[in-house]
Amino acid sequence: MNQIPLGTTYDHPLLVTPEVAIDFLGNDDARVLATPWMIAYMEWACRNAIKPYLDENEDSVGAVVNVKHLAATPVGMPVTFTGTVLEVEGRRVSFKVVARDEKEIVGEGTHERFVINVPKFVARLALKRAGVKEAQ
Repeated sequence: MNQIPLGTTYDHPLLVTPEVAIDFLGNDDARVLATPWMIAYMEWACRNAIKPYLDENEDSVGAVVNVKHLAATPVGMPVTFTGTVLEVEGRRVSFKVVARDEKEIVGEGTHERFVINVPKFVARLALKRAGVKEAQ
């Protein structure tokens, strides 16, 4: 892993479609960006912010999400999800996350990710699937 500069930012644009919207009270006019999708795209922005600084066998996984969904964004409106690096401590990277539509901030909070070695991660998952307890 290369040094990840504080303030590193990534913006992920998205047009809200029915696939990422919640069906509220069965009324199509009330369909808005669903909270789980908002969080997923916030995580994606954070992952993409640090990806250029990771080695070939590295990636990152989400560990902590602390966000508020502040306002509704209707289907058809664009949203931008921004992840900004606040702190790097070893393999732990902390981010500020913000989601903005054309009118306002619709979500904000913090997110933490851990940089992992993908082959080692896959090996641990294989042991878990096989029911083998990893040596501590």
